[in-house]
Amino acid sequence: MRKEDLLKIAASVVLILLALAAGGCASNPVPGPDGAAAPETETIEIKFSTWHVPAGAECTDVWDPMLKELEARSRGRISTTAYYGGALGAGEEHYDIVADGLSDMGYFTASWTPGRFPLSDVLSMPVFVGGKDVAVDIGNAMYEHILHREYPDVKVLNLNGCVQSYFWTTKPVRTLEDVKGLRMRSPGGLQTYMIEALGAEPVFMPLGDVYLSMETGVIDGIVTCPQLFYAFNLHEVADHAVVASFGCVAEGVIMNQDSWEKMPEDLKNIIEEVTANPFELTGGLSVEAIDDIMKKLADAGVEFYELPPEEADRWNTLFTEEVVKKWVEQMEAKGLPGKETLQLYKFELDKHGVAFPAYPADW
Repeated sequence: MRKEDLLKIAASVVLILLALAAGGCASNPVPGPDGAAAPETETIEIKFSTWHVPAGAECTDVWDPMLKELEARSRGRISTTAYYGGALGAGEEHYDIVADGLSDMGYFTASWTPGRFPLSDVLSMPVFVGGKDVAVDIGNAMYEHILHREYPDVKVLNLNGCVQSYFWTTKPVRTLEDVKGLRMRSPGGLQTYMIEALGAEPVFMPLGDVYLSMETGVIDGIVTCPQLFYAFNLHEVADHAVVASFGCVAEGVIMNQDSWEKMPEDLKNIIEEVTANPFELTGGLSVEAIDDIMKKLADAGVEFYELPPEEADRWNTLFTEEVVKKWVEQMEAKGLPGKETLQLYKFELDKHGVAFPAYPADW
């Protein structure tokens, strides 16, 4: 065979091999939920992190379905990987975990870093929010009003003040006098000042340490929301709860700024739609879901004690003077619009029918 023919054959083989290689590297269309193929494009991974325990209602009923919804609506152009239970770091580190890019998206708790998000503490005022879906509506409105100024280095997808916390103890509490001297685990934020106002001693420790600490008498109780009390099995060591307006902590879902800016515009729209209120989207930790958790706790032997009106007034008066007014004074002393922020919060609470019994009557 002539040399020229051999060169032609070799060239043809090379071209065929290159074509096959190119085909092997091409993106395959990913079928969407309706069976239609999405356009050929690169898959973008979102790493989502939270300190919530994997078996808790937050992960099983909210974050898992939220992440699946992101994948479905994007027709597979978004893939997600979840890091639950503080796998990437402790709860109080989660804002920085996202801001620094260790994860692309995550759930952070502003109240766990005192002084860093001062105005956002308004979301942890002593109010009675029954479901996370309502809390997010209120928090998102407050973000638009005024709180956006505290988060310049991340993309805030939603903000909320969690749901009503309770005063969970290892022995019955009926009056202020019963509270004196108790050592209570605080979630941080304004709940610390509420515990002090009642005459108890606030103690901050990781939630994972609370069970043993109550079992051994290191602390006498905890102020937290029902879903976390249930998720950490704390009803096994503390079977008394006072129903009073303790509010909770300020927290929300944020996204790394670089990860957000690299997203195509159509995927940004999907992310905002899905994460704006994931509790409303999934039905997880709604008023009905929280009520179901309360029923499970009652069935497990937890006694819920409703303060009589006169005793509730004693507690709320202390919260008004020692927490609400002092917070406003502290904000104003720093040159921050404390009173304006509180009034905006009251406005949003009223729109949603949420009680704020410690709001100053003369304001």
